Amino acid sequence: MAKRIENTTPKQDGFRMPAEFEKQKQIWMLWPERPDNWRNGAKPAQKVFTEVAKAIRQFEPITVCVSPDQYQNCRANLPEDIRVVEMTSNDSWIRDCGPTFVVNDKGGIRGVDWTFNAWGGLVDGLYFPWDQDDLVAHKVCELEGIDSYRTEGFVLEGGSFHVDGEGTVITTEMCLLSEGRNPHLKKQEIEKMLDEYLNCQKVIWIKDGIDPNETNGHIDDVAQYVRPGEVACIWTEDEKNPFYKEAQAAYQTLSDSVDAKGRNLKVHKLCLTKDPVYLKGAEGIDMVEGTLPREDGELSIASYMNFLVVNGGVIVPQYGDTNDKLALEQVQNMYPDRKVVGVRTEEIAFGGGNIHCVTQQQPNV
Repeated sequence: MAKRIENTTPKQDGFRMPAEFEKQKQIWMLWPERPDNWRNGAKPAQKVFTEVAKAIRQFEPITVCVSPDQYQNCRANLPEDIRVVEMTSNDSWIRDCGPTFVVNDKGGIRGVDWTFNAWGGLVDGLYFPWDQDDLVAHKVCELEGIDSYRTEGFVLEGGSFHVDGEGTVITTEMCLLSEGRNPHLKKQEIEKMLDEYLNCQKVIWIKDGIDPNETNGHIDDVAQYVRPGEVACIWTEDEKNPFYKEAQAAYQTLSDSVDAKGRNLKVHKLCLTKDPVYLKGAEGIDMVEGTLPREDGELSIASYMNFLVVNGGVIVPQYGDTNDKLALEQVQNMYPDRKVVGVRTEEIAFGGGNIHCVTQQQPNV
């Protein structure tokens, strides 16, 4: 039976969060259906989620969680070798509302169940209520028979940090210091929480992410660990690119950084799209009280960095952009021992995220 662990932290118990490039047991996803976020009743999004799931399944098992209303539709759309389980949620961003898994060197695994408040709660959150999303991490741990830690009152999302598995975490000030998360805590106190629950000794703070209005600047659109001592960072020399300033600043910060092991980081450049991606088809999105309204022409956060590393592979967003092929080549050069697979994902970007945002890896132990 899975139980709640009280009065200790992963660090105190000898657990750490492994890096995404370490061995995985499976990937978790949540099926999209919310008509006030996904256009046209979420049918286009469901098609793309299916393609992402199929791409992942080439490399490792995957579990897709779905509401009772959508169970039959989801099961019919996904191949038989993908596990489908019923689970109620508010939306489909399991990276952020799902558990962060931690492991020890004795083959143990546990989950960290962060408090989730839809990226800002009543200050600047994206929807209300978020009560079912806040239960997802615990439900996943129950399904797997994994004990979990609950950070009651400490808000964090899985897309807001990356770790190298060796004591270093990268995050953004824009997100973790935002007013809607943990305004009662100082920066040093937030670092202490990361230290205790991810078991890290060094936090590298990038100032800004590239999506202030959605997630308040999650790191998974900006940077990712390639291997210990090496990171990828978004890059453009086009001053007209909407993310030019943030990309240049992030690259500079990472280039000047030293990790927990005292290594100067090697920073790989990953291109941005040549042309911005804008929301279209907003008339197909329902208007619902408690959800921010959406309009055609809004800038979608289309970052190639929002890729997922899996066993022997990397699943990379594609947008029908001139730089799609270059992005795949650059990622392949970073991960020469993995097969790089591109999936067209504008539809997920329209909803406010991408491949990394809609997936959560469970480490192998």
